[in-house]
Amino acid sequence: MIVLGLTGGIGMGKSTATTTLRRLGVRVFDADAAVHQLQGKGGRAVRPIGEVFPGTVVDGRVDREALRRAVLGNPEAMKRLEAIVWPLVRMEERRFLDRARRDGQRIVALDIPLLFETRGEGRVDRVLVVSAPASVQRIRVLRRPGMTEERLASIRARQMPDREKRRRADHVVFTGLSRRFAQAAIHRLVRSLLK
Repeated sequence: MIVLGLTGGIGMGKSTATTTLRRLGVRVFDADAAVHQLQGKGGRAVRPIGEVFPGTVVDGRVDREALRRAVLGNPEAMKRLEAIVWPLVRMEERRFLDRARRDGQRIVALDIPLLFETRGEGRVDRVLVVSAPASVQRIRVLRRPGMTEERLASIRARQMPDREKRRRADHVVFTGLSRRFAQAAIHRLVRSLLK
């Protein structure tokens, strides 16, 4: 089974890539969705986060805005949060891969925004980076509800520069031209990987 690592900075087109991969029958593990589930009502990260960051759990789930305020600009707090969340996400990832192998999947994708930053490239066979010009990225991200220039700058500071991600990638899909162009590139990539 080929494990494709999908990554790229915020607003670079990972959602389009995952939608396209799923339409092609490729199962996708979404690390961000796993984090949301772990921090949601009944999630396994709720209690430990509440213990380390008092006031961030409301009604049995993590208040993501309160948690963001608790760790924003505090590298030590961010490390404590990552020490709670990342092992749980990895456990979910392993379960996903085990199920895919049992089901005889030929190719799966791990959508991990911080793949390189967390040294996750060693867990995949090939890395696909989605990329767009910084101006396109900025426009896309600032359209999101609640997003500000300050938040975008904070997120970018935690992410490896786009050019470095592209340099390290096995495959790069440019999403700044058009959705159709990006989808066609992903189709070609999946066909070549399955040959």
